[in-house]
Order: sequence, then structure tokens, then C-alpha cells
Amino acid sequence: MKHKLTLLLGLFFLLSAFKADKPVITIFMIGDSTMANKSLTGENPERGWGQMLPGYLSEEIRVDNHAVNGRSSKSFIDEGRWEKVISQVKKGDYVFIQFGHNDEKSDPKRYTAPGSTFDENLKRFVNETRAKGGIPVLFNSIVRRNFGTADGNAVAQAISQDDIQKGVNPDATREASGQTVIAEGDKLIDTHGAYLDSPRNVAKELGVAFVDMNKITHDLVEGMGPVESKKLFMWVPANQVAAIPKGREDNTHLNVYGGRIVSGLAMDAIAKEVPELSKYVRHYDFVVAQDGSGDFFTVQEAIDAVPDFRKNIRTTILVRKGVYKEKIVVPESKINISLIGQEGAILSYDDYAQKKNCFGEEKGTSGSSSCYIYAPDFYAENITFENSSGPVGQAVACFVSADRVYFKNCRFLGFQDTLYTYGKNCRQYYEDCYIEGTVDFIFGWSTAVFNRCHIHSKGGGYVTAPSTDQGQKYGYVFYDCRLTADEGVQDVYLSRPWRSYAQAVFIRCNLGKHIAPAGWNNWGKKEAEKTAFYAEYESTGEGANPKARVPFSHQLKNLKGYEIDSILIGEDGWNPVKNGNELLSIKR
Repeated sequence: MKHKLTLLLGLFFLLSAFKADKPVITIFMIGDSTMANKSLTGENPERGWGQMLPGYLSEEIRVDNHAVNGRSSKSFIDEGRWEKVISQVKKGDYVFIQFGHNDEKSDPKRYTAPGSTFDENLKRFVNETRAKGGIPVLFNSIVRRNFGTADGNAVAQAISQDDIQKGVNPDATREASGQTVIAEGDKLIDTHGAYLDSPRNVAKELGVAFVDMNKITHDLVEGMGPVESKKLFMWVPANQVAAIPKGREDNTHLNVYGGRIVSGLAMDAIAKEVPELSKYVRHYDFVVAQDGSGDFFTVQEAIDAVPDFRKNIRTTILVRKGVYKEKIVVPESKINISLIGQEGAILSYDDYAQKKNCFGEEKGTSGSSSCYIYAPDFYAENITFENSSGPVGQAVACFVSADRVYFKNCRFLGFQDTLYTYGKNCRQYYEDCYIEGTVDFIFGWSTAVFNRCHIHSKGGGYVTAPSTDQGQKYGYVFYDCRLTADEGVQDVYLSRPWRSYAQAVFIRCNLGKHIAPAGWNNWGKKEAEKTAFYAEYESTGEGANPKARVPFSHQLKNLKGYEIDSILIGEDGWNPVKNGNELLSIKR
């Protein structure tokens, strides 16, 4: 029976993990360079709008970008790329199809005719997608930034610039230096002609969703005008980017900023034309991604870009999956940040107290943190804060010295001194979080509420070490938390008083057998037994042992005064349980 139960539990966890990792929907993207997933060698700041799309979608969507520089619908098929994509399409998946830029090239390996071979290729993509149970969506081409003249030579020159990438057409290079200045007007000149109509016509004929990317980008670029619109494209001055030292004047390919803007507009249009996808759409001010699909490669770059003292509105930052090894600081001026992580977003560093700084001095506990939060009204969700230095003494994962800080579904990983609630007169709220460590792995001065958190001991020691100030009404309060430990760990204490007026209260918590019967430790400070306040209310589990607890601890008779809103309300009415991470009118 025991082995059968173990097998069933193992199967349950395996299926749960598979379900969690399996995406609900895959979007396959096929097209040319304006959609493509670019190579990120060197410091190339060029991005296809499709590459940026994951930053606007929830985790239930997986974007598989097969768009390639310089390809037309014909060359994409002839090179076997379409065969590779369609072999992977499953029922319920989407295939986003955007060609046209390169189908109009004179190159016989790429050329197709609108109304004829171009349409036939689009129909093939649609019909074969449907045959696999997939859902095709057609797009026409984005505009070229062509404010020049409408004569044939000018249009042909604009078309040739699509091949500016190395290896496609070396004769199409357009450096920023030594170029003839071309007079530009106020109106965009069309360079695509009938190639814009084919996707629309095929969509209408076959009953397929169609997104008019040309109109979306035409309105955007022409609205910005000939000068401002350069900010969207690869107009790079010489000697500014190492990968293109001579600079570039490119009216076809989007830069990072342009890719994000166009991708956001595209996603809104997609949601309108394909309502089933609308529930997965997300909008963030900044996206951090190691694969180049965001605005920044590092979290610190995104934080630095937040305007100082941006009041009465949140700046939302999405951190896509990856281990970001960087020492992060959220300075006091970067107020109202919401840091949202996709599954697998880990902020990690490996400093520790005895590690030497650049002057040969020990960093100390406060200097060891992987992340520092000083700005008020900070919100983090689905983020892992990690100190990866291992069991080397004090090594902080997250140092919080800010008021009205809210962590939801976050993880704090380390050994000794994992979570430092540093800020005096500061309030912090942790909901559905996981916190692990060995000795004093939750410690500091702040008032902090832990609601439905999982607190895990990796070794013997003390769960908390509060240093609550004299006269402070509350210290740490744990609601409905679960305390567990590694196999073999025992004699763990709920708290010891780092300062004499330490406060820690555990309410309806499930305590594992690793919790010492005495429950609490005076840290050799007999006088602290009179000033510290340690209490429990309706503890459960093998570690719940009220009769064996030290005499200076308390068993609460009721929860009067220990309502979460009462603990955190302060003078400004802060109530994260009721209001979540909404930004209220705050008295400063």
C-alpha cells in the first residue's frame, strides 16, 4: 500500500509538472526580416516585430518564431523551412503568416507575382495549417519608411534596402556616412503595391483572420513624420554601436524601440481579429529578456530607465524566463515599480559577508545582498531572489528597506540571512511566497506580514531573528504558513531576539516536526525574555507543542488587533490584501 501511494504521488507530481510546463497554445511565425527572430551576435540592435511579441503575451502562449531574413514565400518553401514548421503544428496552434517584402524582388529565387504565385503560396500555408487542425492568420507587410518620391527608381531603391543584412545582398549596404541627402516630404510613398492586397484577398476568399500591418505601421510612421519616425528604424550614427561602426540608414528594419512599439500595436490588432487570443494579451512598460525579445537584456537597465518619482502610476516591468546574474538596486527615486516575472525568472548573485570588496575589505552582511529595494510601493510577482554563494555564512538574497512593499508568489533562496527586512518603520507584505534558509533566514527591523507562505529550513538554526524597535506595535506576523525542513533537520527554533524587543507571532501555522518543542530561544539574553513578544495561535502539525513552549512565550486567546489590515494600515490606509498592487492616493 505504501509503495502504491508513493507511485501515485510520484505520478501526480509528474503530471502536475508536465501540465505546468506544457504551453496551452503555440504560435508559429513565418515571414521575412521584419518579423524575424534576429541573431544577437555582437551588439546588433535590430529586431523584427515578431521577435518582441512574447513580451505582450502571458505564459500560456509559446511563440516559435521561424521568420528569416531575406526570405519570400517562395524561398521559405523551397528551402524546406515551411515543411519543418508544418510538421510541428498541432490542433489549436496558430500560424502567423507575413510575406511580401521579398516576394517583390527581381531575384528569381524569391520573386512571386501578386494575384498569382504569391497568392498560391499563401493559400498553401493556410490550407496545410488547417489540415493539421491549426489556425492560420494572415498579415501584410509593414511599411518602409519612404518619405521620398514616387518615381520608379526611388521605389526600386527602397525595395533593395530590404537586403541590407550581410550575406543577403552585399550591394545593398547603406552606411550612415558619405550618403547623398534625399529630400523627404510629409507623406509616406507606398512601395508594396499589389503585394499588400494578396494577403487580404486570400483571407477573404478562405475565411481567414487578417491583420493589416501596413495600415497600422503607415499610421504610426506617417503620424510621427520624417524626423521622429527614424527613432523606429535602424538609423544609427557612425561610431555608436560596435556591431555597425560605420552606422546605418535603414528604412526597412526596426530597432529595439520600433520593434516593441509595432509589436504592441500588432498584438492589440491580433486580439481584435482573433478574440480567442485576447485573454492572453499583456502590456508592460518595459520587458527584460535575455533572448533579445524585450527592451533590455538586464533587470538593472530596466530599473534605471524608470522615470524618477513617477507619481500616481505604476511602471510595469516584465522579466522573462532566465537566470539574471546581476546585483540589483532599486533606488529610492524609482517609486511605484511592479516587477513581474514569467516562470523561471531568477535574480541571482553570489556575494557573501566575508567576500572582499575592491578595497580588500569584507562586504559584511548588508553588503552581501543580491537585490536591494529602497523605493516605496514596490511590487514583485513570480520572481525568484537568490543568493547563490552557498553555505558560507551571512549571504543575503533580498535586502528590503522600503515602505509598502508587496511580494506575491516570489521565492527567496539562500542559507544564512536570506531575507533582510532592513527598513525601520517600514511595512512589507509577503503572499504565497517561498522562503528558505538555515540560520536567521528572515531577520530585520521591519513590520512584515507573511500570508500563506512556505517557510523551509535547510539546516538547524532559527527561522527568524527580528530586531523590532522598542515601542513598535508589530514585528513579524505569519498567517496560515507552512513550515518544513530538509530530511534530518531538527531542533529549529521559530525565533531568537536579535534585538531585545523582538516580536514574532505565528497564527494558524502548520509546523513540521523539525520545530523544537521549546519553540523559542532567548539567544542567551535572559533580559530579553521580559521585552520580546513571541506568540502562537492555533498552531498545527507535529511541531505544534504549546505545553512544552518556553514560559516567556504566549498562546493567544483570540486575534483581536492581529487582523492583517490592522497591522499594515499605518497612517495612510495601506491594505495590500484588499487592494492588491493597485496604486492608491498615498499620503507622503
